[in-house]
Amino acid sequence: MSDNNVNKDKKNNLKFATRLLHFGSEIDKATGASSVPIYQASTFHHEDIHNPPLHDYSRSGNPTRQALEDYIALLEGGERGFAYASGMAAISSTFLMLSSGDHVIVTEDVYGGTYRLLTLILNRLNIESTFVDMTDLEQVKAALQPNTKAVYMETPSNPTLKITDVAAVCEWAKSHELLTILDNTFMTPYYQRPIEQGVDIVLHSATKFLGGHSDVLAGLAVARTAEIGKQLKMLQNGLGTVLAPQESWLLMRGMKTLEARMAHSEISAARLAAWLDARSDITAVFYPGLANHPGREIHESQSSGYGAVVSFDVGSGERAKRVLNKVTLPLVAVSLGAVESILSYPALMSHAAMPAEVRAARGITDGLLRFSVGLESIEDLIVDLEQALADE
Repeated sequence: MSDNNVNKDKKNNLKFATRLLHFGSEIDKATGASSVPIYQASTFHHEDIHNPPLHDYSRSGNPTRQALEDYIALLEGGERGFAYASGMAAISSTFLMLSSGDHVIVTEDVYGGTYRLLTLILNRLNIESTFVDMTDLEQVKAALQPNTKAVYMETPSNPTLKITDVAAVCEWAKSHELLTILDNTFMTPYYQRPIEQGVDIVLHSATKFLGGHSDVLAGLAVARTAEIGKQLKMLQNGLGTVLAPQESWLLMRGMKTLEARMAHSEISAARLAAWLDARSDITAVFYPGLANHPGREIHESQSSGYGAVVSFDVGSGERAKRVLNKVTLPLVAVSLGAVESILSYPALMSHAAMPAEVRAARGITDGLLRFSVGLESIEDLIVDLEQALADE
């Protein structure tokens, strides 16, 4: 066994909180600096033309980005990690493993940007997609076509937090030699490790919980095997969808506090969900931690927590807009997963790319709001939301 594999095994035996801080590149070996240096360089000198350096050009590889890529591979338990300029860059690059004429099965209430990519861009390349309710394995099976090559999952889904049985889908997909891909943005590797359930590629919009501070745009992918990693590397290099060194460093800094942030926000999210669920003026509340949430048992079998995102329907688009204009504490904005709470309106924000009738069919109503719970006092957040919900 190589030294790298021995070190990797040692890191994997550490508790998650420890791995977040002791991931292999936390101390610069050259200087003893307490964080990974930012290698702000586009190219690297060849001291000996017959023995090229490990890195030669930053699109192909950069030491700062490499530290981040090794970091996320360790956390997810995969073979190899990759860092991209955004979450959509990670998703787009991964989908380009497919070829013209291929077909992919996709969870129906997928992130709006992924829906746009599939229906407005990849369809022009003759890559076909079928959207199904992945809470029902039979619907997934029924979508199989002779040209199906992959299955794409989000669980919990965005924004209605539907649950997919990851292990069951993977077992079926493997029996048909299909590639399995899962967007793990909402849960992060702190709560959910899809590779252990059989997933081939795990994706993140690292802009969200991994970065955690609304200050960096980034995407990550983790390959389960070396062969898949080789394919992703070729695409990352060929497409040039890489994350810059400064952003790589910012993301690593944010990831160090992932467990502390997620644990705090989850406690608050559970209280918010229960408070909303008890109100008669709220049409529906979506949160995996609620006892009546569909798929809760499956979620608990594949995740160690419920996350920090709560979606709820206030009954109408008009009322939703009033709430958005009256809250004073959360950011009213696109995105989620930050230290500050963010209240979003999927119909006009994250899922605006979906036609209205498609949104409605997926339960993304005009009255639906998505609350990403941050680190503020939950008492203050509830008082603020209560005044915003009051009809005056």
